[in-house]
Amino acid sequence: MILAFVLAVCTVGTAVRQGDASMVVPPGEMPLVGGPVPVPVPPPPPAGWVPDLGPVGHLEPWQIVLAALTALPLAARRRYPLTAFGAVIVTTLLFNQRLGAGDTTVYTFLSCVVAAYSAAVYSPHRLRALVGVLTGAGLIAAFAEENFPYVTPGVVPFLLLVGVGLGANATHVWKQRVHALEVRQEAATRLALDRERARIARELHDIVTHNVSVMVIQAGAARKVMDAAPDRAREALLAVEAGGRTAMAELRQVMGLLTPAGEEPETGAGTGAGAEDDAELAPQPGLAQVPALVGRVRATGVPVELTVTGTPVPLPAGVGLAAYRVVQEALTNTVKHAAGATVRVVLEHTPDALHVVVTDTGGAASPSARTGTGRGLTGLRERVALHGGTLSAGGRPTGGYRVDAVLPTGEPS
Repeated sequence: MILAFVLAVCTVGTAVRQGDASMVVPPGEMPLVGGPVPVPVPPPPPAGWVPDLGPVGHLEPWQIVLAALTALPLAARRRYPLTAFGAVIVTTLLFNQRLGAGDTTVYTFLSCVVAAYSAAVYSPHRLRALVGVLTGAGLIAAFAEENFPYVTPGVVPFLLLVGVGLGANATHVWKQRVHALEVRQEAATRLALDRERARIARELHDIVTHNVSVMVIQAGAARKVMDAAPDRAREALLAVEAGGRTAMAELRQVMGLLTPAGEEPETGAGTGAGAEDDAELAPQPGLAQVPALVGRVRATGVPVELTVTGTPVPLPAGVGLAAYRVVQEALTNTVKHAAGATVRVVLEHTPDALHVVVTDTGGAASPSARTGTGRGLTGLRERVALHGGTLSAGGRPTGGYRVDAVLPTGEPS
């Protein structure tokens, strides 16, 4: 803003002084660049003659406005660099054609240089800026006699200082852009890391919460019947062992995704070679594993009914895993928060979607119910939404709880 105002004032002031000294030189009688400007010698005025000064400095008002407009567009050179450059070039060409070469060309040429520099540095449209600057330079060069200033040895240091200043400013602007780009990249990286942490947290929650909850129930049942029914206690402990191996297998899969290539994930020792082999070979849970999941929960003493309707179709791995996690989370919440409830799991296949409905009849809340945070259902909603589906959960009018998920059978577009 200040630079534009200073150049405009200098251009107008110089044009006024030039007009006082030599009037307006016709275009056809333009002197050579830097050459002496002929000053006409008027005849002696007659007695009693009063001079008519006319417009200020013998310039028309529109010429003064045009002189100011050769620099004032620079006030918008940072926000609209290409527009400001075009306005400066056009007004400079018009002004120099009308006024002729002279001292004003120093300031009009400097305005063109600043406008070209701003277009090259501040415009986000690199190709347009390059074409615009080359076009403007060609127009200025085509009318060199009117637009190029006469360079004296005393002006050379000034031009060098201007070049150094513009170069330093360009370097500063470039560093600022690089810094801003680095900041945006760091923010994008942090966001990606946060999303990945949230995804891993949901996965670990689904794995650990379900298996540990079932293992706690089975271990408690074994403790209660240890003396009275050793066979039943043994079955419960075997179920605890199977649940632990399942949890280790799924945890090993998650850790395998987090471990760098070439390193072996460590999930703990003491599970035996067979358990490690199972962990390595176990597939990612999906819809096919839902009956086994229901069977493990049923083995803890919770009445669970599984109903499958419709014609099953091949599902993307992510959709099958999401359906499995919905059933797993719903059964886990029933075991934790509704002891003694009866559960019904319905898998309904339709031509375009898979409906997963898990309902329970309600029951006595276990002590662990007080530790619920609701993060499991929140993670489920995000997981289902990732595949273009919806999930709703809430109490039933007749008592109990209902979890209802709809998952499209194709990947979302």
